[in-house]
Amino acid sequence: MRRVTLDSNIYLSALNFRGIPLLLLDMGARGNIQIAISDAILQEVLRVQREKFKAPPESLERAKLLIEGCTHWVVPTQTLKVVPDDADDNRIVECAVAAGSEAIVTGDKDLLRMGSYQGIYMMTAAAFLRQCRGI
Repeated sequence: MRRVTLDSNIYLSALNFRGIPLLLLDMGARGNIQIAISDAILQEVLRVQREKFKAPPESLERAKLLIEGCTHWVVPTQTLKVVPDDADDNRIVECAVAAGSEAIVTGDKDLLRMGSYQGIYMMTAAAFLRQCRGI
């Protein structure tokens, strides 16, 4: 089974705009892929959902349950400083390393610019989906 770590922007896109990011969450819920998440990623998603998208508490609880239902919990064991332009992105990489993910799916330019880290490829949601489908 393919292991992947989703950046917080993928969860936010799934929750607010649907599309391919929501399809990836569905793939995780169905067991087609294993999606790794850490507490830092979940807390970032919920914070942005609350502050930027003005989600009320009941909506935040639904989002949390949805995410927990399609992800595999990981506790990172390393603190990394490999994304110089955005320190918060290091939490995504830490989760991916701890999970043994093959890819980080993101829309973040800083991560995409990296290309890869320790054999973990940075790719957009569309590119990951095409790869899963063998297109």
